[in-house]
Parts: sequence; structure tokens; C-alpha cells
Amino acid sequence: MQPLLIVMAAAYGAAAGLLVPRPLYRLAVEPEEPWRGACPRGHALTGPARGWLGPARCAGCRDGERDYGTGPVLGAVLTALVCAGLAAAVGARPELAVWLLLVPLGVLLTAVDLAVNRLPDVLTLPMAGGAAALLGAAALLPHSAGSWPRALLGGAVLGGAYLVLFLISPSGMGFGDVKLALTLGVALGWYGWDVLFVGALAGLLLGSCCAVGLVLTRRAGRRTAMAFGPFMILGAGAGLVLGALGAG
Repeated sequence: MQPLLIVMAAAYGAAAGLLVPRPLYRLAVEPEEPWRGACPRGHALTGPARGWLGPARCAGCRDGERDYGTGPVLGAVLTALVCAGLAAAVGARPELAVWLLLVPLGVLLTAVDLAVNRLPDVLTLPMAGGAAALLGAAALLPHSAGSWPRALLGGAVLGGAYLVLFLISPSGMGFGDVKLALTLGVALGWYGWDVLFVGALAGLLLGSCCAVGLVLTRRAGRRTAMAFGPFMILGAGAGLVLGALGAG
């Protein structure tokens, strides 16, 4: 069962990753700009979910000009690998479905933040609510390995901690990071307070080390804005794997 589960998770991840370039293209804009609604040559983006779902390929463009945005291969491979790793660690538990649904959104948020130093509310806020609701449903099913009340408290704790960091240093921490912390706290809190601590600390350490490295190599200054969301997501992913393995 486990090898089949891993293969199915990887296949799902690859398929979901192929859909990342279109919303990435639409969302990777500066805060004062509206979401993109047309391809680079001006054709309106249409399709499922008001044009948010589908390949980054414009039917109205000429041959050789149809593709836009980033290529789909990297996103598909990355999403497939993450989904397969989570399936291997979590196994056939109800919460695996929640993590697999969050992975493409995490990949998308990572790409958007790296592109424009932004974590859009259209992703972070629904993620927090969706994670809380879905884990509540998972807690009702047999063989779940976490605690839903603790997950909710975890979201509040980590979100509150990042809010304090934002108030202390608004130039070093964006409010989007605070909203992302709600989702990550819910996910990490599901497996335990120690998992929450490890996942949150890992994200902070990874981000801090990268910032120090950029400053030392003179590729960034002390006040240079840096995308912190990817490190938060990476640390939380590592925490989830450790929590799932510990719960097994």
C-alpha cells in the first residue's frame, strides 16, 4: 500500500504542479498593480475558475508565442517530490489529504514571493481557513495522528509570534508573513508543540542564514527586502515530516 500511495501522491503533485505557472503569472505583480488578466500579448485569460486554472498557454496567440510565464516542468517536479515525501512520512492517514492539498499552494506562494516579495491575501487567508476546516474533518476520521484543538491554538500562537516580530521590525518582516504563519501554525500544531517549535525555528534559521550570507557576499544590504515566505514554508515542511514520522 505504501509504495502505491507514494506513486499516487507523486502523480497528483506532478499534475497539480503543471497548473502553477498560470496563477503564478497572474499573481506575480507589485502590490499596487491589479492581478494580470491577459497574456503578454493582450489576450484575455479564460477558462475554469475565471481563468485561474489551466496551463500557461494562450489559445489566441500564434504558434511559437502561446506559452507565457515560467515553464511548468520545474513546478511539476518540485510539487511531485514534496507530495511523495509527505506520503512516505505520513502514510495512509486522513491528514495526508490536507497536506497534499496545501502543497501546490505552498509552491505557488514560494514562487510568487521569490518573484515580487509578496504573499497575496487571496492565497494566505483562504489557506488558513481551509487548513483549519479540513483538519477538523480529518480529526473525525479513524487513524488520524493529530489534535485539532491544538492545531487551532498552534495557528494562533505562531501567527501571534510573527505579528510581534512584524511590530518590532516592520522593515524586516512583511504582514504577509504573519498571515502565512497562521496556516503553518495550524499544520505544525496538529502534530504537537515540539513540532511547531522545530518547524518555526527551522524557517527562522534558514531565512536568517540566507540573509547573513547575502550580506556577507555583498549581494544584498542590511535593508534589502528579502522573500522570507519560502524559508517559512521549507521549515514547516521539514517539521511536518518529522512530526509525521514521530507520530508513526
